[in-house]
Amino acid sequence: MDLGLQDKVAVVTGGSSGVGLATARLFLAEGAAVAICGRDEARLAAAKASLMGNTASSQLLAVPCDVLDKAAVDRFKDAVEQWQGRCDILVNNAGQARMSTFADTTDDAWREELELKFFSQIYPVRAFKPLLDKSKAASILAVNSLLAYQPEPYMVATAAARAGAQSLVKSLAREFAPYIRVNSVLLGLIDSGQWERRFVVREDKSQTREEWFAEVARSRHIPMERLGTSEEVARAIAFLSSPAAGFITGAQLEISGGTSRHI
Repeated sequence: MDLGLQDKVAVVTGGSSGVGLATARLFLAEGAAVAICGRDEARLAAAKASLMGNTASSQLLAVPCDVLDKAAVDRFKDAVEQWQGRCDILVNNAGQARMSTFADTTDDAWREELELKFFSQIYPVRAFKPLLDKSKAASILAVNSLLAYQPEPYMVATAAARAGAQSLVKSLAREFAPYIRVNSVLLGLIDSGQWERRFVVREDKSQTREEWFAEVARSRHIPMERLGTSEEVARAIAFLSSPAAGFITGAQLEISGGTSRHI
């Protein structure tokens, strides 16, 4: 199926690893021009190098940017505007999880988590909306977590912030219609950098990677008996962001291997 991404301009925050990197790679394969950003310049450079392959240098832009720094996000937007003059797709992917209960979450930790989950959406949307307004197929895609609908007690701050961010996405879909579509993906456990880091520090060093991840899947009661992959998430993002999903807005697609219990 042709997603209609040829010659589109896509911006992916948090594009230096995991889901963001896989999404950028797929957009490029579909013929889009892609701009990625990340905080770590070394990782960003490595990501850019891994994406080049057969891609023309004019099709890829990599800009250091902390999405919680408004001025940096504005500079990222300026770089994209100078590079391509427009933006058709904005994928807000930056973010991470905080393991804590209510009892051990400090006031500062609450503020940090709420700021990350909200302003990693707010600043890029504010910055890129004038460019999206120029597109005839504009789309915003928020990468969120299943925690937004199914909170866990050991991730109380992240779950609360994720739920608020999901409400924001729903509100934007109504406000920006019919000119900009706004959707989200809700992720369960995805085999990404943070899980790789947990594997490295596992207690039982005799476990292979496959054994350890299989145990994680069993302990989390994932019906598919494995973690998802960044590439599987990227394919969902590409579809929802593309003209092929032109009548879909305000929607959320769960990618969790059947983990959810809500209807």
